[in-house]
Amino acid sequence: MPNSLLFPQKIVIASRESLLAMWQAKFIQKCLGELYPQTEISILGMTTRGDQILDQSLSKIGGKGLFIKELEQALEDGRADIAVHSMKDMPMNVPEGFRLAAITEREDPRDAFVSNQYTSLDILPEGSIVGTSSLRRESQLRARFPQLQVQPLRGNVQTRLRKLDEGKYAAIILAAAGLKRLELSDRITALLDPGQSLPAVGQGALGIECRSDRTDLIELLQPLHHQETAYCVEAERALSRVLGGSCQVPLGAFAEVISGTLKLRGFVAQPDGKRMVSGSLDGQPETGIAMGQQLAQKLITQGADEILADLVSADGWK
Repeated sequence: MPNSLLFPQKIVIASRESLLAMWQAKFIQKCLGELYPQTEISILGMTTRGDQILDQSLSKIGGKGLFIKELEQALEDGRADIAVHSMKDMPMNVPEGFRLAAITEREDPRDAFVSNQYTSLDILPEGSIVGTSSLRRESQLRARFPQLQVQPLRGNVQTRLRKLDEGKYAAIILAAAGLKRLELSDRITALLDPGQSLPAVGQGALGIECRSDRTDLIELLQPLHHQETAYCVEAERALSRVLGGSCQVPLGAFAEVISGTLKLRGFVAQPDGKRMVSGSLDGQPETGIAMGQQLAQKLITQGADEILADLVSADGWK
């Protein structure tokens, strides 16, 4: 436990203003309040560019960093002390001057199938429209169910559910963690096993970011750090980092520790799902970063570099 003389009188948490983001910030606020009752902990709600631009897919407007930059600016200029992020929204490289001080214990990492009419992807009629916000999900859906139509779906969780309820989609795919945190588990029709839909890098985990010079905060946040989750998320992020992972790359990576062994899976695909390379690796949890790098190289030898090169030439990014 940090020296009580070092406790800050006040901690300001920067957060996006969506219901899910605010739930996450309030969760961290509650945890810190229980640890440090003498410290005043408040939340600074902010609207990011990623929240403002809802008529285009993230891959077309700059990627997940659009949810992060305004929060980091608040840390940099002193309006906030820490920022709470969904780890799946975190760019693979944390900017110089900032640090991920803690990664919390993971909630359910799986994708959720949500439909008002059908009980599973397998029974959707040909031509059914499935909504999803990510190329990762889209590529896996198109590979397994080429007879379905996959269409973009942006907005917060409530907006996406409303669009489903309005009949614009036969089904939608969302992160199970977000639905569970918002007490919307009853909307989950079926949970997709990672073998059916490999999760996004970091899905289900929260990250707490601060300036790298705030050693006082880094120490204070350590009780919220969950090392097993961190090993898994770091392995996933290492794989994605080697492969240039972003919203423009249909890529998934998922690690879990089973009986003391870290099991890492990953894939890279074309958006249409017609070409996909995948692989897995087992090792010691503390070697997760090296495992992620190693599995990425394995995927490259299987042709991931060709898929990535095609994406570059097609979209003109990078």
